[in-house]
Amino acid sequence: MLRQPTAVWAIAFACAISFMGIGLVDPILPAISHDLGASSSQTMLLFTSYLFITGIAMFFTSWVSGRLGVRRTLLAGLVLIVVFAGLAGASSSVGEIIGFRAGWGLGNALFISTALAAIVAAASGGSRQAIVLYEAALGVGMAVGPLVGGVLGSLSWRGPFFGTAGLMAIAFVAIFVLLRTPKPTAEEQAAQRAERPSIVAGFKALGNPALLSLGAVAFFYNFGFFVLLAYSPYPMEHAAAAAGMEAFGAHELGLVFFGWGVALAITSVLVAPALTRRFGLRPVLFTMLAGLTICLVLLGVFVDSLPGLITVVIVSGLLLGVMNTSLTEAVMEATDLPRNVASSTYSAVRFIGGAIAPAVAGPVAAALGAPAPYWLGAASLIVSIVALIVAGRFLAHIGRPHESVEQEATIITEGDAA
Repeated sequence: MLRQPTAVWAIAFACAISFMGIGLVDPILPAISHDLGASSSQTMLLFTSYLFITGIAMFFTSWVSGRLGVRRTLLAGLVLIVVFAGLAGASSSVGEIIGFRAGWGLGNALFISTALAAIVAAASGGSRQAIVLYEAALGVGMAVGPLVGGVLGSLSWRGPFFGTAGLMAIAFVAIFVLLRTPKPTAEEQAAQRAERPSIVAGFKALGNPALLSLGAVAFFYNFGFFVLLAYSPYPMEHAAAAAGMEAFGAHELGLVFFGWGVALAITSVLVAPALTRRFGLRPVLFTMLAGLTICLVLLGVFVDSLPGLITVVIVSGLLLGVMNTSLTEAVMEATDLPRNVASSTYSAVRFIGGAIAPAVAGPVAAALGAPAPYWLGAASLIVSIVALIVAGRFLAHIGRPHESVEQEATIITEGDAA
């Protein structure tokens, strides 16, 4: 696996940095609130704009990459990330950052939708080795993002934005120089044109009952997910202040969510496949949703306890990793749609569900108290469980053994990417 062309390592590096962007801002949300005079509701919109635009764009990324090609789509996504991450770091108001995070989300959608195809095409030694490398890059990105955000954010909240822009600029140069695709023959070009998905393929995919049902499960699940991720820094900061800990800032928050990210990465790659093979997909999904519901209830109970909040957040990472991979595996097995279309449509619905959570959590906390967003997230997960029960008649066939190790690894990877 390690004997790969330099182009593969360049794409893997870019994948890791791209997925750092999800958790990168988590530790610096309170610092942005303090420095720019913004409320917690306003700063949490940094997640909303990013996720909402990423979700909407996901409906169209298969159409874009079908016309631009994999390499050009990758490079276009990287350019957008570099530009908008840099602009976010140079912003003078929270409104500007929110807007620039939306542009960042568009670039991220273009990049992550084509990165798997690019790394498999450029790799040597078969697709299995390339997929494992891709999984490792995503896991590193999810785990390291909050840590980097905390380290650079302890110097200035602008640091994580400028750091991401610089790293992605390096990735752009590396992919531009190293990733070369052979010019297709006339016959290959004709075949590619015939296989291009239509611009509305993602929306048409929602007409599939199984995909629509699992999309509803993912929508409400991701709402709870991002209540936990986007809102938790604020109760932690308040609990630390109440305990007399003046030094609990971006660096400390980064360490907490680094632990969360490591837990998520380990279980998504190593634990989830073993559990679904042993118990089946639907039992694992029900168990993880129930466990996450309990975690959100406990976060509401321990909202004034820093040790309680930290412990439950890190434990939730273990459950979230299994849930992410298992749910996307269910999506991939439940339909006969093309994988890129099914995965993009499912990811779009998930991201939109996640985008709503930060926009709602702040006003709910202001109106009903600090525990209320967690209880709302728990209620959303209960709705997700109900949706999974209702979807049962469309999902009776999922959970069968995979045809090959490569197919299973692809499904796991798509779960990480989603």
